[in-house]
Amino acid sequence: MQKIKLKNKTISYTLRKSRRARRLRLAVYCDGTIVVTMPHDLRETMIEKFIKEKSDWLLSKISFFKQFQGRLVSRYSHDDYLKYKEDAFRVVEQKVKYFSEFYNFRYNKINIKNQKTRWGSCSRKGNLNFNYKLLFLPEKVQDYIVVHELCHLKEFNHSRKFWNLVAITFPRHQEIKEALRKHSLNLR
Repeated sequence: MQKIKLKNKTISYTLRKSRRARRLRLAVYCDGTIVVTMPHDLRETMIEKFIKEKSDWLLSKISFFKQFQGRLVSRYSHDDYLKYKEDAFRVVEQKVKYFSEFYNFRYNKINIKNQKTRWGSCSRKGNLNFNYKLLFLPEKVQDYIVVHELCHLKEFNHSRKFWNLVAITFPRHQEIKEALRKHSLNLR
């Protein structure tokens, strides 16, 4: 656990190095956990400067989540979770079939999971994984997530070619990405 002093407050955070990260990322979760993710090849001296630049945002998020401490409880029983997972599979399967035919993409299988940090993912084997909480998103956002993951079957990156594929269905995908950010709290 790392520590930094911001405006007379000592803040503890977890530092994660990631080979997949392309830039520094700061996340504050509803349980008060703070995580800084850094690219594997970045110097650690950059982290303190980065956090200080984000100090106003960071302190406001900490303050926001503090009001909920002790009141956050699981909303669903295990039976509810299994039902939602089943419902999510039906919804996602229908969308994947539709959009994979539209794009003429082949996938291997669909999995529904309880992911903490992702709405979806695509493996190199062509397996498509989706978060069951996708079920609670607006339909247009659900469609975007499905299309996003399907396009990884053709372009396994976020290159211009990838975004051009997404834009075939969602020419204004940036707006949907913004809407999705508003729902990111629902992941935890």
